[in-house]
Amino acid sequence: MIGGASAALAGGALIGLSATILLVSIGRVAGISSIVGGLMEGRRDGLGWRVAFVAGLLAGAVLVAWMIPGSIVPRPATLSPVGVAIAGLLVGFGTQLGSGCTSGHGVCGLSRLSKRSLVAVLSFMSAAALTTFVLRHVLGGAS
Repeated sequence: MIGGASAALAGGALIGLSATILLVSIGRVAGISSIVGGLMEGRRDGLGWRVAFVAGLLAGAVLVAWMIPGSIVPRPATLSPVGVAIAGLLVGFGTQLGSGCTSGHGVCGLSRLSKRSLVAVLSFMSAAALTTFVLRHVLGGAS
């Protein structure tokens, strides 16, 4: 059974490999917000590879859940459905504001030595660290 650090290493290697294959084969960056955004906007250009990429993401999760029972266990929701909807809208707003998401900037942008991606990664990692600090140490939450 794959666990802990080895699972993270294997997952990271697969993400890097898939991003490399997409870039080398068709010249596209594996930024999930752009891929899904293109589907949501109904773009006809690149429809096939976008659908295949998203289907592969979903199939991969199903495959892991099937191969390693108990590996994908959803955590109980700590937010109301309204809170989850607001959080989702904020994430969507952030990806539009930052012209990309963590996978696009963090995996693909940094590997291509993009200065814009470096600034984006430093920004969202700093915001995540600050948010975690405030929630755990200032507001006293236990997440």
